[in-house]
Amino acid sequence: MDELILLEECPICRGAGLILHEGGWCVQVECADCSAHTVYVEYNNEDEKQAAERTVAQLWNIGKVVHGERGE
Repeated sequence: MDELILLEECPICRGAGLILHEGGWCVQVECADCSAHTVYVEYNNEDEKQAAERTVAQLWNIGKVVHGERGE
């Protein structure tokens, strides 16, 4: 069973964070409002996928995000 992962508000704009998977091999958290995001964390299997989700959630929750101005 998947564990519940809680995400804090975006550290930049207080928007909602979303866990996003890319191509079935990496994951990041991204803000639905301002597009601030964590780094991608790669995974190779289901166990690594869950660990990667926990890692990006932790990075998000402590404010380790990348944010560029619109148009960059």
